[in-house]
Amino acid sequence: MKTDKQLKADIENELGWEPSLKAEKIGVSVNDGIVQLSGQVGSFAEKYAAQRAALRVADVKAVAVEIDVVLAGLDTHTDEDLARAALDHLRWNSAVPDTVKVEVAKGWITLSGEVEWQYQRLEAETAVRFMSGVKGVINEIMIHPKPTSEDVKNRIEEAIKRSAALDAAKIRVTTEGGTVTLRGTVGSWMEREDAERAAWSAPGVVRVQDDILVG
Repeated sequence: MKTDKQLKADIENELGWEPSLKAEKIGVSVNDGIVQLSGQVGSFAEKYAAQRAALRVADVKAVAVEIDVVLAGLDTHTDEDLARAALDHLRWNSAVPDTVKVEVAKGWITLSGEVEWQYQRLEAETAVRFMSGVKGVINEIMIHPKPTSEDVKNRIEEAIKRSAALDAAKIRVTTEGGTVTLRGTVGSWMEREDAERAAWSAPGVVRVQDDILVG
């Protein structure tokens, strides 16, 4: 395991390596593997990129993002304009069903409604995340799958086995109704996310409880 000092240096280097953000505007502090990012950026997309860059670094346990989005004058839009643009972006994305709804308040977009799959929920968020003038996205879309008799547990275990990035022997899967619980230990935060994505890929999953430890 890296020391907090080593982890801080690695994260700062990763932020500097990310071309979509200005690393000099972002502060990094680390306490027992938990990272806090601070500072100001010009868009929500840049804030999101900083979070993802920190999570890519090995031995990171969690990331707290305290970065403020301060829009330049040309990037400010009314909430009505943002709502109209967000609806257009969602309509233009064929992966997003028309059951997704949009609310905008002070530059923050809230997504609600119901979809059948996790990937549709994520596609909706991605569709509006990089819009100019967005200060943040709150994803409250619910997953309401069609009834299925598929063996969810077996499907997830097979998906994990197929993944070159995961050691299936270290991950345990249990299911109850539409809830999947993952347990075990992996070597990085990204492996943990790979296992979670495998769980969400199964039909009928409405919730994933990710108890996998990174270490």
